[in-house]
Amino acid sequence: MKAVQKMGKENRSLPKAPTGIQGLDEITGGGFPRGRPTLVCGSAGAGKTLLAMEFLVRGATEYNEPGVFMAFEETAPELTQNVRSLGFDLDELGKEEKLVIDFVRIERSEIDETGDYDLEGLFIRLGAAIDAIGAKRVVLDTIENLFAGLQNEGILRAELRRLFRWLKDRGVTAVITAERGEGALTRHGLEEYVSDCVILLDHRVTDQVSTRRLRIVKYRGTAHGTNEYPFLIDEDGFSVLPVTSLGLHHQVSEERISSGVPRLDTMLGGKGFYRGTTILVSGTAGTGKTSLAASFVDAACQRAERCLYFSFEESPSQLIRNMRSIGLNLEQWTKKKLLQFHSSRATFYGLEMHLAIIHKIVQEFQPQVVVLDPVGSLIQAGNQRDAHTMMIRLIDFLKQRGVTAFLTNLTSGGEALERTDVEISSIVDTWLFMRDVELDGERNRALYVLKSRGMAHSNQLREFLLTPQGVDLLDVYVGPEGVLTGSSRLSQEAREQAAALARRQEAERRDRDRTRKREALEARIAALRKEFEVDEAEAETASAEDVSRENMIANNREAMSRLRQADVVKDGVNGKQRKGVR
Repeated sequence: MKAVQKMGKENRSLPKAPTGIQGLDEITGGGFPRGRPTLVCGSAGAGKTLLAMEFLVRGATEYNEPGVFMAFEETAPELTQNVRSLGFDLDELGKEEKLVIDFVRIERSEIDETGDYDLEGLFIRLGAAIDAIGAKRVVLDTIENLFAGLQNEGILRAELRRLFRWLKDRGVTAVITAERGEGALTRHGLEEYVSDCVILLDHRVTDQVSTRRLRIVKYRGTAHGTNEYPFLIDEDGFSVLPVTSLGLHHQVSEERISSGVPRLDTMLGGKGFYRGTTILVSGTAGTGKTSLAASFVDAACQRAERCLYFSFEESPSQLIRNMRSIGLNLEQWTKKKLLQFHSSRATFYGLEMHLAIIHKIVQEFQPQVVVLDPVGSLIQAGNQRDAHTMMIRLIDFLKQRGVTAFLTNLTSGGEALERTDVEISSIVDTWLFMRDVELDGERNRALYVLKSRGMAHSNQLREFLLTPQGVDLLDVYVGPEGVLTGSSRLSQEAREQAAALARRQEAERRDRDRTRKREALEARIAALRKEFEVDEAEAETASAEDVSRENMIANNREAMSRLRQADVVKDGVNGKQRKGVR
């Protein structure tokens, strides 16, 4: 976009007449050369008349530049009827004197009867129509019919130059349509040389797939896009996809948005994806890629964000029905105008047409999230190289608009798993890989993050479950026997739980034994202490009795001595002598 703006600034010196046609003004740097003739050539059915008519209608309705359409093949009623399906009301524009349609019937037999002719009569007729409404734009459709009666090549060339000079002298911005010739852009091979701007419309069919492309062959006095650009003709008119690649100048966001799966958000640093990035989910068939995309869409709609879902394999009703099995009600979001499905086979259009349609729908719906499921199907509409180029252009376009893109890709079983059919893994920001793990007669799903730019992310393999409550991720068991999932994981977990229970019970038994031993020991210690206390009490009692007995004996001896009237009695206790009485 910046390159286009820069180109527009450089071309300020060259007056331009904007066409009003989506994309065409961008690749021409502002429109057709004002006051000069532009040649639009192409084969039958390429869209020359429609482009010329829309140039006049847009000029009359959007830029206040009335126009004259001079037809040499179709009458005014036929033209009016043909473009009514595009929403163009030529009758109303005629009543408002913004458009004049003039049909000039040319019969070669009549010309042969009257001899050679020149364009003087045409100039008078065309000049009158221009003056009648003050026309600024003129269309001549088609120039071959105008010169159908001229046999002299020299006169034809002279009259062609005279026609182009007359248009320049009148100062009108002219579009002249011409049939493509053999080995040249036009049948006469001269128009492209006297025109200031030459646009080639090509309607090609490759492998039974139709594609429309536009190329600016030349544009005097200005820089312009030189590539082939896909264009689309639908109920809204003529639109051109103006980008080959928008480059790497888009803004980035720091905002993180949920994937719709809490445990996947945890694997992505706990916050989910960056807004405006491109997410790729690849894997073999049946691994749950579409279910993961639907979960992301459901989470976005819950945030009141608009989502576009492009499906190349399933119809909207089939997607809605299938997602109910995992607890997702996508129909409610379609009713609230937050979700739009667009389903078509990849082979229904060519790659350029798919790109043009997606480009147009995105500009109309203004979504925050776009899902393409699966992108590998687009190879069927072309080849691997073209599909790769288309996806680069599409990803750049979505990033330029800040749209978060969610892409799914089917990985073929016979190919390397960590690659994509359209070779876009290097340009996506987050790559999730889903695979099957086969063990003990079971096939279970697993998911891991191959890369996620700008954030820390888990490197673990997680078991991926589709449940009636939605998508869930489980820790995958890794043991001596390798990775276990499904019933093998459950059996191993049950064995581990049983072993843990046995260890816990054994520990509890040992604790009980220790408790019993401790209690027995404490009881024995208490008994011994009690026995010791009893023995100690008995010993103290015996000692007191001995003292008492000795005292008694001594007292008795003393009493006997007194009875014998002894002089001195030797105390048997303390050995003292004392006098006695005889």
